[in-house]
Amino acid sequence: MKKKKESGAVHTAVSTKRPGQSLGARIWKHRQYYLLLLPAVVYVAIFCYAPMYGLQIAFKDYKVSLGVTGSPWVGLLNFTDFFQGYYFWNLIRNTLAISFYTLLVGFPIPIIVALILNELRPKFKKATQTVLYAPHFISTVVIVGMITLFFSPSLGVVNTVLEFFGADSIYFMGDPKYFRHLYVWSGVWQDMGWGAIIYLAALAGVDPSLHEAASIDGASRLQRIIHINLPCIASTVIIMLILQIGSIASVGYEKVYLMQNDLNMTVSEVISTYVYKRGLINNNYSFSTAVGLFNNLVNVFMLLIANAVSRKFSETSLF
Repeated sequence: MKKKKESGAVHTAVSTKRPGQSLGARIWKHRQYYLLLLPAVVYVAIFCYAPMYGLQIAFKDYKVSLGVTGSPWVGLLNFTDFFQGYYFWNLIRNTLAISFYTLLVGFPIPIIVALILNELRPKFKKATQTVLYAPHFISTVVIVGMITLFFSPSLGVVNTVLEFFGADSIYFMGDPKYFRHLYVWSGVWQDMGWGAIIYLAALAGVDPSLHEAASIDGASRLQRIIHINLPCIASTVIIMLILQIGSIASVGYEKVYLMQNDLNMTVSEVISTYVYKRGLINNNYSFSTAVGLFNNLVNVFMLLIANAVSRKFSETSLF
């Protein structure tokens, strides 16, 4: 009898449960939030998805006079032209060399900077942050001008110091073996402070009681950084690493192009600068679109691999 009553109560509870609302009803209920989201959706739709219509010119012999729809189809001709070119492997090698060098050096340094800043006293911390953030707002043209001036063989401060100690003057900008070092380390100097912001935000969420307990147990500051701070920001570090691996084939053309000259061209010509010269300067839009599409597909492939590896060996992944 008791079981019958209980089953009846359950049946009554189930039968009186309200059915789920439809998608339209839920959107209307939270319409204020969707209205706030609308500008971002419109922006992404216009500037990210709408231009994808032009990807079809990678498979066409695009002529401005004929337009996108009127240009004849050529299939994979633009891709095979790129893959079979004598410059293909040199572009891939230069692009990946700069990207992996940047990843190897530029990824851990902001983490180290954030860990150091997190241990500073508030007043000194603010002053240090201001100094470290400032280079991020310097334009690329100014950065390259500073590099050219500092490493000038005749007036540069670096060569002045070398000559003071009896060494010969070096034309750093014209020697191919120095190009990648100048490019990567100047970028590290410019962005290490700005890149540390997200890790500082993650460190702000670390429970202070963990540090208090560790201090009572006699843990040093370095031990607390290694065993408390680093594990607490590990998920943030993994996400940022996945995102950076996802752009491994993308090297911005602006800085490379400004640092290029005839002497360092063998190591400085990357995919982005080649696309700029071949597509915009030589007006070969179909070829440059095909190369750009290939570049993006490589990035997506690397992103999927990095995300899959992270999901397999840790509990953190993008999706």
